[in-house]
Amino acid sequence: MTYKNPPTTPRKSATFDDYTLSEIRRAAATGIYDIRGAGAKRKLPHFDDLLFLGASISRYPLEGYRERCDTSVVLGSRHAKKPIELKIPITVAGMSFGSLSGPAKEALGRGATLSGTSTTTGDGGMTEEERGHSKTLVYQYLPSRYGMNPRDLRRADAIEVVVGQGAKPGGGGMLLGQKISDRVAEMRTLPKGIDQRSASRHPDWTGPDDLEIKILELREITDWEKPIYVKVGGARPYYDTALAVKAGADVVVVDGMQGGTAATQEVFIENVGQPTLACIRPAVQALQDLGMHRKVQLIVSGGIRNGADVAKALALGVDAVSIGTAALVALGDNDPRWEAEYNALGTTAGAYDDWHEGRDPAGITTQDPELMKRVDPIAAGRRLANYLKVMTLEAQTIARACGKNSLHNLEPEDLVALTIEAAAMAGVPLAGTNWIPGKNGF
Repeated sequence: MTYKNPPTTPRKSATFDDYTLSEIRRAAATGIYDIRGAGAKRKLPHFDDLLFLGASISRYPLEGYRERCDTSVVLGSRHAKKPIELKIPITVAGMSFGSLSGPAKEALGRGATLSGTSTTTGDGGMTEEERGHSKTLVYQYLPSRYGMNPRDLRRADAIEVVVGQGAKPGGGGMLLGQKISDRVAEMRTLPKGIDQRSASRHPDWTGPDDLEIKILELREITDWEKPIYVKVGGARPYYDTALAVKAGADVVVVDGMQGGTAATQEVFIENVGQPTLACIRPAVQALQDLGMHRKVQLIVSGGIRNGADVAKALALGVDAVSIGTAALVALGDNDPRWEAEYNALGTTAGAYDDWHEGRDPAGITTQDPELMKRVDPIAAGRRLANYLKVMTLEAQTIARACGKNSLHNLEPEDLVALTIEAAAMAGVPLAGTNWIPGKNGF
């Protein structure tokens, strides 16, 4: 009798998974790298790897509906005559007009204002929609200088000098020609329909000494009224934070690699920078070593999704967080009601990231007049405000459970980590132990 060997079950490679194989085939067929928006999609150590230690006998909790838990924050108290006072420690990150539609920018301003927080211009200048509906507006000063003018600097409530983004530290931005409408071209002083690439570094300074001069220049233009932020991509957070403080920043913004972008190379998004969780403790340590913690405020962005993320970031020493991708989702981006149209573009709701193509069915990341009509800025603004309200309530719930009457009283001692990696990055003990990996050489 002849016996046949049983067939081996086909097994796909973890290294050459389906996505990797499809990317190899795409590159082989086109000869160009892939461009997309959003942030890193690979699994990274994140806030989900941390847990709070609620109060029991050794700690006394606060009563949720009777005892106050403060959420306010002041940004820019170091030098500015008019520091920013926000009701919540959650701000809206810079996203440009050009990348986003006019109605989307208006919705961001409306939602932030309803929530008592700030929104940010992004590359390409200040729109009247956003300025007119934003009680507190931060003006981004970028390497491109697109749309920059002294009048708008003075109309802003704060200025953010952007050195880098978490999705692409060391890289510049992109806005492809199909999104360069007449209005975008006019604001940026560019030809209509021509691809635009922003510089990766500022044209008039090369280091921290020059940055100090630039910050003084911005202070003189705005009569020392406006707080000056410095935003860096999460690459070397300790040294970048220290140098930003040396240069005179009132606020430092550190953006981890889960932070989004309008468009850049896929290989850049997934392989450059550090996870947001890994950026916080070094940045806080730099401020502490300089005796500037809480004197210079620290904002962290990149992958903030809910009130638990907010509370964990604040417990690690941050003063506020900033949201971008989550804000777009709250407005209606990647909504399943447009599923058929996402399918027609070769994707699905929840995965759509070809924002550079300008064909967003939700009308948010486009300059197409017909698609833009799908965004009702009033309704979308209310959705964003609802989302920010829920995030704040969630963070307060956690703070009260830890016995804290302010979100800013949360501290590393309130946290433990589920993984060795998260424990080492956050500088908190591994759950069930008193071991902080890397502390005291162990």
